[in-house]
Amino acid sequence: MPLELRAPVKFLKGVGPRRAEALARLGVRTVGDLLYHAPHRYIDATTLTPFSRARTGEEITGVGRVTSTGILPTKRGLRVFRALLKDDSGLLECAWPGQPFLERQIVKGQLLLVTGPVRYYHGRQLVPREFLILADEREASPERGLVLPVYPATEGLSHKQIRGLLQQHLDALLALVVDPHPAALRTAVGVPALGAALATVHRPATLDEAEAGRRRLAFDEFFDQQLVQARARFLAKRARAGIRFTLKRELTTKLKDHLPFELTADQRRAIREIADDMTAPERMHRLLMGDVGTGKTVVALFAMLLAVENGYQTALMAPTELLAEQHMATLTRLLEPLQVRPDLLVGRGTAGEKAAVRDRIAMGASRVIVGTHALIQEAVRFHRLGLVVIDEQHRFGVEQRAALAGKGDAPDVLLLTATPIPRSMALTLYGDLDVTTLVERPPGRGTIKTALRGETARAKIYEFIRRECAAGRQAYVLYPVIEESEKLDLKAATTMAERLAKVFKEFRVGLVHGRLKAEERDVVMRGFRDNAVQVLVATSVIEVGIDVPNASVMLIEHAERFGLAQLHQLRGRVGRGVAASHCILLSDAHGAAKRLRQFTETDDGFKIAELDLALRGMGELAGARQSGGVTLRFANFATDLDLLEAARRTAGAMIARDPALERPEHAAYRENVVQRYERGFELFRVG
Repeated sequence: MPLELRAPVKFLKGVGPRRAEALARLGVRTVGDLLYHAPHRYIDATTLTPFSRARTGEEITGVGRVTSTGILPTKRGLRVFRALLKDDSGLLECAWPGQPFLERQIVKGQLLLVTGPVRYYHGRQLVPREFLILADEREASPERGLVLPVYPATEGLSHKQIRGLLQQHLDALLALVVDPHPAALRTAVGVPALGAALATVHRPATLDEAEAGRRRLAFDEFFDQQLVQARARFLAKRARAGIRFTLKRELTTKLKDHLPFELTADQRRAIREIADDMTAPERMHRLLMGDVGTGKTVVALFAMLLAVENGYQTALMAPTELLAEQHMATLTRLLEPLQVRPDLLVGRGTAGEKAAVRDRIAMGASRVIVGTHALIQEAVRFHRLGLVVIDEQHRFGVEQRAALAGKGDAPDVLLLTATPIPRSMALTLYGDLDVTTLVERPPGRGTIKTALRGETARAKIYEFIRRECAAGRQAYVLYPVIEESEKLDLKAATTMAERLAKVFKEFRVGLVHGRLKAEERDVVMRGFRDNAVQVLVATSVIEVGIDVPNASVMLIEHAERFGLAQLHQLRGRVGRGVAASHCILLSDAHGAAKRLRQFTETDDGFKIAELDLALRGMGELAGARQSGGVTLRFANFATDLDLLEAARRTAGAMIARDPALERPEHAAYRENVVQRYERGFELFRVG
């Protein structure tokens, strides 16, 4: 059968059923999959040091034939595997302390590439940090001066074997490649042709060549993804016309005049963007993403009042009763001068009270409604719902968000989140939304001092907490687990709550964690809010929580167990009053010290999110947010933002010209999307 990229890989010469089975474990099932099986790293053998020039204390890379091997014991019983290597200039001994098993892998006659420091121990020795078998005894030496790709491997199939397969078939596979991008697009983005990119990924002359090839493949991944997102945005806007609100400047102007503070430049920009959306004929579907303390609620309130002054109702849904109550208190205070009274609908309250609220909503007497999941109950009917605001939107499922929006006739939707994420992630995870960010904090917020301390400082930390509580303030103490774990040797919240109740016996100590029933958590949190509880022991369940301006201290135990973005969310629970606040990270984990010190040096949530992304990677990109998403193999969110933004611009323009990718020149793009994404066919099945 003729060779084609969709053909099963088992038909390639040198593969066969057994190797095909091993390749399948790596996700390689077709010939095309093999071509796109990218190296996970490279060994730069472009500059080799002759063995005769190896100097003690230097780090070198060299290539030589194994002339002899053996295992040397030491006085302390440590067994050292040694191999003597020879190149054109001379001999060099390599030593692997504590790795006698290498005797089964490295044998006489092999050609070895070794990298590591040179030391003096009864003569010059190289202690390899890594090595690579380039050829066996009877195999010819590969061309010198190459950047050698190292591929993901699996049991029964080494990276050397995979590299051999690719080198054997690469030219034939490249001949099958058709580049969907015209030259003008490639030039505008600054990426090479597809065939050239794949060639340099697998057979680079330099690391720079390999990187240029990777960037082209990264752009393609982003581009396919952004085509899907652009198509989803197009269909969402086309599906139903939205409400075209009018800027009446009645209630919104009154609110601005009565605010006890000046809006930040970020808030004013966000309000303009949202107003532009709401006055357009299409439905608004916007995410308002703001760091802790940037004033998202006030921005959302302007949007809510724009709906109200146009004769519509607006509903704000929060994930917990406590948070809903907090929003209710804030809105009541801000709306009082405007003579607008919000209503609250939550699970608490008598049947009569809730029925009365539902009646006011149904009749239109209630114009601003705050609530929880209670808002999406079948019994709740809105008179004229025009705007839906969903706080901490990631705490709700897609169905729940849709259920609230379904209570009206195509209302606008504004999603709120206090979780800063890098722009690259926002464009990916929320590519089907318009995104507004708030970074600037209003003046008058209390400062948060962050410090990293070790176990030896525990007594001083406890004394500091005692002084703060004695002065009338409150403290959080956080733990990463609920119950004791001997394996992890972590102090659990339940155990420590009992201990801290004895340490701070003059104060009341409360405990909240994820295994408590919601009603039980709320009781404790209300006690903390009202200062009936002075020290709150908790897990990360308080990451999304209520404002307690009186809380001035947060102690985070085993801080190394949390990601930086999560630490930032937790830290945001303090610093909500005017008093100076303190976040103390307790950790003796040396491996995490640098990361935690970096965290203490900034309170910018977006900078922390970028740092967290660089350190931890994207993780499961798709999650529940992006149904049918795929793992990105070439793209790097920490470094490829320019490619992502170029992909978004280009894909958006293409969908605007050809929404269903029906033009002949776009056929390849359509085919790629349909194959790559589970929802691809669904999105493009109609024009």
